[in-house]
Amino acid sequence: MTNETRDVIIIGAGAAGLAAAAALGHMGHSVWVLEARDRIGGRIWTRAAPGLRAPVELGAEFIHGDSPETREWLHNVGGTAIDTAGEHWSVVGGRLQQRTESLLAQVRAVLDAGDVLSRPDTTLESFLAGDGGRDLSEEARSMARAFVSGFDAADPERVSLHSIAQEWSTGGMLDSSQSRPSGGYGTVLLALRGALDPAHVHLQLQTLVTEVRWGDRSVEVTGRRLGQPFRAAARKAIVTVPIGVLKLPAQAEGAIRFTPPLAAKQAALDQLLAGPVLKVMLHFRRPFWETQDGGRYGDAAFFHAPGNVFPTFWTTLPVRTSLLNAWVGGPSAARLSELSDEEIARHALDCAAAVLSRPKGELELEGAYVHNWNRDPLARGAYSYVTAGGGRARETLAAPLDGALFFAGEATDTTGDATTVTGALRSGVRAALEVSRHLEGQG
Repeated sequence: MTNETRDVIIIGAGAAGLAAAAALGHMGHSVWVLEARDRIGGRIWTRAAPGLRAPVELGAEFIHGDSPETREWLHNVGGTAIDTAGEHWSVVGGRLQQRTESLLAQVRAVLDAGDVLSRPDTTLESFLAGDGGRDLSEEARSMARAFVSGFDAADPERVSLHSIAQEWSTGGMLDSSQSRPSGGYGTVLLALRGALDPAHVHLQLQTLVTEVRWGDRSVEVTGRRLGQPFRAAARKAIVTVPIGVLKLPAQAEGAIRFTPPLAAKQAALDQLLAGPVLKVMLHFRRPFWETQDGGRYGDAAFFHAPGNVFPTFWTTLPVRTSLLNAWVGGPSAARLSELSDEEIARHALDCAAAVLSRPKGELELEGAYVHNWNRDPLARGAYSYVTAGGGRARETLAAPLDGALFFAGEATDTTGDATTVTGALRSGVRAALEVSRHLEGQG
């Protein structure tokens, strides 16, 4: 318990919370960062694995597009971004083939031709199953559903068609470069942690906030730190917890009770969902796919197998390791997440053997790494997506309340990079600037 009052309390030490704390500390404001976990990073979690030249990323892994923010943080600690370009192979007719045509480009062309953004919003599935999808082959419709489930972690029957059309209209992340931080996203966290001015910013781990009482002049949070009651007060607070946690009922594990309730945010919370994802890193004794079939897949970056339990796999190229990542998102991931980690890993191994046409017993699995973000009480999902009719949900969620509560995190990003680490970083800086303006206005 503490009687100390600071300028700002930040709830959550993920990318958004750390970026906000670094910015506010640099401005000279006193900040208390409260994190429930025993580590920083939130849905970024980098682990080193014995015998591997690449880190194991249990959470975020890729940098989508240029992302000057992420690259700048990497530069600050001597890191770089590594391009992940490589071959894409897909299972077609039971065999792996390189695909040259883009089925998603066909879908994008139909969306553009239908001028869907000028029409009332609906779900992607309604569009594909209705008149809008009649000019598409069944293969193209299936690919659109699979991509939205996997890449956006969204349910095609719930996701906003407008949000998907905007994402695909100019290519967006579809056509952008993909890279990884050298050394993993833990390098970015190292830079963020190092940017916290110890004279102004206090970071406190293992502090679970359970209630936030707020008014127009102050905020008080209560919870438990290392099992003991904890209370802190500040003039302002920035809430950076994931959308899945914000949506929890008050009695659920990991929930935060707001007094008064966040009535002004309810519509936005209803229109934003936490997309489920399962990612399994399979560690083999050797990268067998590099020598299989005379080295045919030696430069493979991705393997796609639509319809499989795990439909997407990727390697660690350009770094060559014996690690193969298995990925599934959307409704399939939600169903699988009810299984134990061991069962999830077994499904991933079975799919890898089927996709690469190898007997499972020959694969020489040495280990599997998985973290079930969907069942993690401090995450409750991977990243957010907008449901039909929720076009303004992110802006509404991001808006401050009574000059006391401010909101950050990937779900609040309005620059076009929601769902990404870039979006989280930008939202943290945006919230910090909002807070600073209010603090200076109060004198």
